[in-house]
Amino acid sequence: MEKVDVIVVGGGLAGLSCAYELTESGMTVLVLERGDFSGSKNVTGGRIYLRPILPFLPDIWKDAPFERHVTKEVFTLMGQGNSTTFEFYSDRFNEEPFPSYTILRATFDRWFADLVSARGGFVIPQKIVEDLIRENGKVIGVRTGDEEIGADCVVAADGILSFMAEKAGLRKPFQPQYMALGFKEVIQLDSKTIEDRFRLGEHEGAAQLFIGSLTKGMMGGGFLYTNRESLSLGMVIGLHSLNSKEPREEVYKLLDQFKERPEIQNLIRGGETIEYSSHLITEGGIHTMPKLYTDGMLVVGDAAGLGLNMLVTVRGMEYAVVSGVLAARTIKRAKERNDFSAPSLAEYETLLNESFILKEMKTFQHTPAVLENKRLFMRYPQVICDLFEKVIWVDENPKEAIYKTKVAELKKEFFNLQTFRDWLQFKKI
Repeated sequence: MEKVDVIVVGGGLAGLSCAYELTESGMTVLVLERGDFSGSKNVTGGRIYLRPILPFLPDIWKDAPFERHVTKEVFTLMGQGNSTTFEFYSDRFNEEPFPSYTILRATFDRWFADLVSARGGFVIPQKIVEDLIRENGKVIGVRTGDEEIGADCVVAADGILSFMAEKAGLRKPFQPQYMALGFKEVIQLDSKTIEDRFRLGEHEGAAQLFIGSLTKGMMGGGFLYTNRESLSLGMVIGLHSLNSKEPREEVYKLLDQFKERPEIQNLIRGGETIEYSSHLITEGGIHTMPKLYTDGMLVVGDAAGLGLNMLVTVRGMEYAVVSGVLAARTIKRAKERNDFSAPSLAEYETLLNESFILKEMKTFQHTPAVLENKRLFMRYPQVICDLFEKVIWVDENPKEAIYKTKVAELKKEFFNLQTFRDWLQFKKI
């Protein structure tokens, strides 16, 4: 069969980063992408944090097709018929290199694939990898249709369900409590309207997170990101919460109801929905990571479970990029030794442990347990919204003293044994 040095299965951020790093080594690198082009199957709409990536890939971002650099963080607690929004701005968000950007992956991944091709890598679209080829227990290539292609090393970058990692025996079946369903719309709006509506300067962006009654007691929340000429609006719902909800909820209705809230209607007014998509998200952190290597194979990005919900930030894209780079560095050293055995490729896990990725995932290893607390999504947002409403509300009755009545109510809601237990749990993160 035909043979190359490295086969990368999947042309997303992790796979393309790995291929990009490898192309300068003189190795023959083949990226097999099942979509019509890199990014055509990717529905992630959100945000990438750039600064963690710069030490690993410092030179390619100047001309990258980002949408807007984020200068404003907005957090909204939603109750039944009321909401409270906190907005944060910092001059540091406007210092170059900008810390984070909104991103549309269909555009970005296609650009990245072109970079890989320009450096001598081969990105082949419309190629579905159906199986691994093994010899004496070692992965020596892949099977795609009627073709068999050999390689010294195969890199599984095929996303969260990673059939390659499963076929290699590296991944156990996923547990629903560690998975979530993300679904979103891309809503077209002109750039001037976006900047006026969100009080942004030219090219500046906003990231807004929503938590509370919009998920009807289920684990999850909403998000909104401003792009150049569109908004990415969506929700994330834990699969376990969704499956155990009675009566059952249809997720598309949740997004429709979210859009009907006045807080959202006024942000998307006049916009046209040009895309709808959904995909699975890992919420398990370090608890759901598969084994990362075997003889002749490495696992990167979402396929390696490298995603993390930190409550106020959601990480994943920069993990994908850096894991791809670290996998490439491991492969280059293995090539120098002419040794692609599991002990040789184990260096990849060492590099991940030394990087910010696994350090952060270990720090936030208790987040999944915190996210299982329903009060985080219903009780506390509602109490805070109601408290603000009572402080601000004016009617025909005499206004009560704020401290005497509202602090007493605050103590009643938060100074109790259940809140203390929640605080002890939250303290772990």
